[in-house]
Amino acid sequence: MTSVQKPDRLELARLEKLEKIQALGHDPWGQRFDNHSAIADVRARCPEQSGTDGETVRIAGRIMGRRKAGKLRFIDLQDQSGTIQLLCSRGDMTEPEWELVSALDDGDLIGIDGPLRRTNTGEVSVFVRQLTILCKSLAQPPEKFHGLKDEEILVRQRYLDLIYTEGVLARMLKRSTIIDSVRQTLRSHRFHEVETPVLHSVAGGAAARPFITHHNALDMELYLRIALELHLKRLLVGGIERVYEIGRVFRNEGVDATHNPEFTMIEIYQAYGDYRSMMDLTEQIVVNACLAISGSTQIPWGTEGDVIDFTSPWPRRKYADLFLEHAGCDMRDTAAVTALANRLGIETNGVHPDVVVNEVFERTVEDHLRGPVFVMDYPASICPLTKRSQSDPAIAERFELYIRGMELANAYTELNDPRLQEELFRTQLAGQSEEDSMAKMDHDFVRALKVGMPPAGGLGIGIDRLVMLLTNSHAIKDVIFFPLTRHEQAESGPAESRKQPPAAE
Repeated sequence: MTSVQKPDRLELARLEKLEKIQALGHDPWGQRFDNHSAIADVRARCPEQSGTDGETVRIAGRIMGRRKAGKLRFIDLQDQSGTIQLLCSRGDMTEPEWELVSALDDGDLIGIDGPLRRTNTGEVSVFVRQLTILCKSLAQPPEKFHGLKDEEILVRQRYLDLIYTEGVLARMLKRSTIIDSVRQTLRSHRFHEVETPVLHSVAGGAAARPFITHHNALDMELYLRIALELHLKRLLVGGIERVYEIGRVFRNEGVDATHNPEFTMIEIYQAYGDYRSMMDLTEQIVVNACLAISGSTQIPWGTEGDVIDFTSPWPRRKYADLFLEHAGCDMRDTAAVTALANRLGIETNGVHPDVVVNEVFERTVEDHLRGPVFVMDYPASICPLTKRSQSDPAIAERFELYIRGMELANAYTELNDPRLQEELFRTQLAGQSEEDSMAKMDHDFVRALKVGMPPAGGLGIGIDRLVMLLTNSHAIKDVIFFPLTRHEQAESGPAESRKQPPAAE
């Protein structure tokens, strides 16, 4: 039998006030409260002259603080737009109304009607004429300076983080603004937004370990999607020439500052374009998102005065040139690359030379990519869904966008030759374990290519990482409302619970 936790002293005090609210004839869980204004809008309408009543306003929000001064009660009220001071005067209220004020606690949700007034100290305030209880809070808020220091609490109880940690709600609302800006940019280029399946019979479109589930009625194994790519390309075949999806993808891998097993991607495909078309589109998407949240293309980064300048055009650097510059050898010099990889502790035995090259690139180059910078023309063998360069078949027409050493976007000139695609799938699949996402061929995708897919450019952008960069956030958990956490009962304490497994490559 599960034991029921008894309320503590502070909760008991709140329960007593709840009973008092009920005794006064009010519903402590509230009611419909229409036609209220955002606090930020109300503040803007306050008279400039102190002591002068302005218009009567209606607002709603959460109590964040209370103070007494004789027969006055001061309340700090907060909604998602801002905070305002309320003044309750004993002389303006009936005895039951004053009793209701005395039954309030920090954390309660209330509605207010009353005139705007700027106090003699210049504080924008609402003088309470009518108070409506909207929800009694039974939980004691965290202590102002001590209760919200534990990162585990902040992530697990995100609602507390949003309410009580300064700047968190504003940052998370910027996420919505950024996503809306992305959609507006794509609409202006005549792209159509679609929805494709989350459950896949074959996990494809990326090299990642999937989450596996089972459909009981059909008695078949299914996978949570690891990418959006292959279904969107089917839509290119079907005649939707400009298509995109913003959706959740799932990869059964580790957790770190830039990885969460469930994250948001946007994938975009443009018929009759190529990877250079996608570079142009990527710049427009990111620049417009910067302007949407800040009005500027210069975004603060870190605490040392660093600024990311997103002003177009962005540099475009070849993968081979960057490798030579930072690794110190030609990427096609297998002996030199192998020797360097061995010095770096990178496994080379039985590993394809281009895979070793890419491992060395990640170790020696990525940290130098301050960006924004497009890294283009990757080794073809590590890009099985990408069209080869006509001038050099060993090079794939692919780019990745790097900003402050972090990959933000990945794009290709899409491979639309069904015979080559099938051959590359078979090459990639050879020797892979059954649990690997690329261990099964998507035969229907190859069949779709045989119908005929137009030449196209394709682009994927990590939405969570984009929000990180534009809001000066340095951990992915800070821009996801509910990042993955361990089971609460399985943890041994805050310090231990913050130890996360490394992200899978």
